[in-house]
Amino acid sequence: MVRNKLFDPMESIVLIIFMLVVWYIASETGSVNTILLPSPQMIIRTLFKKLTDGSLAMEIGISVGRVLKGYLCAVAAGICLGVVIGLSEHIHRMTKLIIQILKPIPPIAWIPLVILWMGIGETSKVFLIFLGGFFVVLLNVIDGIRYIDPKLVEVSDAVETPKLKFIVQLVIPAAMPSIFTGLRVALGTSWSCVVAAELVAASSGIGYMISNARNFGQMDVVIIGMISIGVVGKIMDEILRVLEKKVLAWNF
Repeated sequence: MVRNKLFDPMESIVLIIFMLVVWYIASETGSVNTILLPSPQMIIRTLFKKLTDGSLAMEIGISVGRVLKGYLCAVAAGICLGVVIGLSEHIHRMTKLIIQILKPIPPIAWIPLVILWMGIGETSKVFLIFLGGFFVVLLNVIDGIRYIDPKLVEVSDAVETPKLKFIVQLVIPAAMPSIFTGLRVALGTSWSCVVAAELVAASSGIGYMISNARNFGQMDVVIIGMISIGVVGKIMDEILRVLEKKVLAWNF
């Protein structure tokens, strides 16, 4: 098992190298249109240029700030409302239909209303990212609480545990595995909303960079933007996974 864990990253690297080689050969032999799919060396040159002039780091930094604002708001609201709904069968019945109707609506569909409500400033972009993560966190918190072992609740009732202590010391810890699942999935969906959020009259951010490059046919910049979102999203997910292992050490 140790050997497999050590070789897992190497296997991924080998696959990436293989894909790059195939991509390079296809570009050099004319099998693909380099206008539609630029060659690896062209992308590397553009990437180096954007790294040296600092433009890529600036755009990524702006987008990371927006993602963190929207994501953290989604986490706070999702956990708080999820605890309330999860603990009350009456509130759960009241809100179930509304949640089921709103959940499938993609954040991009909210753009016309968000512009009317919030204008084209920073708030509208953060709100769209918030929508991308909120329902994921909310549903995982509700499910995590509703599937707590009933015996734990019975024991808590038997010893007349105060409500706040019951929530903080029993409910939330017991629901933590499900909550962390929601947190990690919500982080991914928040990043997926960046492009949509930054289409709302933005003049900066990685989503704006991708959209602007598309308008000018700069497919190398589009690909760099896509890869940047994937890499930064992966780094943030790994940070969250390390935190999960520390908080839920008993579950690993």
